[in-house]
Amino acid sequence: MKAVLITQPGAPEVLKLQEYAEPKPGDDEVLIKVKAAGLNRADVAQRQGNYPPPPGAPVDVPGMEVSGVVTECGIAVTMWKPGDEVCALIAGGGYAEYVAVKEGQCLPVPGGISLADAAGLPETIFTVWSNVFQRGSLQPGENLLVHGGSSGIGITAIQLAHAFGSRVFVTVGSEDKGKACLELGANKYINYRTQDFEQELKSEGVDVILDMIGGAYFSKNINILNPGGRLVYINFMKGKMAELDLAKLMQKRLLVTGSTLRGREYGYKKALAEEILLRVWPLFESGEFKPVTYKTFSFNEAAEAHMLMESSDHIGKIILVNENFR
Repeated sequence: MKAVLITQPGAPEVLKLQEYAEPKPGDDEVLIKVKAAGLNRADVAQRQGNYPPPPGAPVDVPGMEVSGVVTECGIAVTMWKPGDEVCALIAGGGYAEYVAVKEGQCLPVPGGISLADAAGLPETIFTVWSNVFQRGSLQPGENLLVHGGSSGIGITAIQLAHAFGSRVFVTVGSEDKGKACLELGANKYINYRTQDFEQELKSEGVDVILDMIGGAYFSKNINILNPGGRLVYINFMKGKMAELDLAKLMQKRLLVTGSTLRGREYGYKKALAEEILLRVWPLFESGEFKPVTYKTFSFNEAAEAHMLMESSDHIGKIILVNENFR
């Protein structure tokens, strides 16, 4: 098969479409003929040599979410059959014509959603559901702040929080991105280039913050959280070190937490998929959630796709499409 390989750690140009061994599904795995793969920041970090995949995942083929058609099932598989259209969360290897993945990490492609758009759903929805709704315990009527509101994670968090009855604030880098977030259900945006989110939100108060920026925002996050607030980290793009005022933490009874998803055990991911199917998938049918695909690229344009990801000019998801899919 063809796959996009990281030929050596470095800039986007190190990504090359080459021949690669086709995977074989294990007993509890399905083989997916890949229509499309979603891009994520972790793919960029892996390409740069800064984020090695967990054991068992390909070291030289990035990609943590795909969509496609099941072509083969392991002998213990009961959830799927050949011909089923699925999207899946994987630990790596998504930029390829075929991937093998455990059956419980797959979800059916929602009705009315294209295979290309479906490729951008798993990583963001799994991440937002596990961090905002499980770890952060966001409740109807509470205020959520999402840093990076126009990212794939951001547009997902906005729509889900809005659908479940919460108010949503976001930080963005431009007025156009802010307006796009409002259209998706955000109540207010703060342009971090011209505004201070602490000053803008201190009178509002925030119950849950989803942060991918890290140390640079830490103190301001703590200052605007309501008593009993939850600060959830999923990345640290602007620094992994921060100084904590323990008095504020105690006085306001705050919870500071965070997680990574890629290396979690299969049982957790399977249970998460089951909950998402029950709670999130109906929102596609009701129209309360929709994919937001900014641009698609072919597999042999993976370098260009990564350049766009690194520019942060996009709103929503960037997708790689397998032009040989039939």
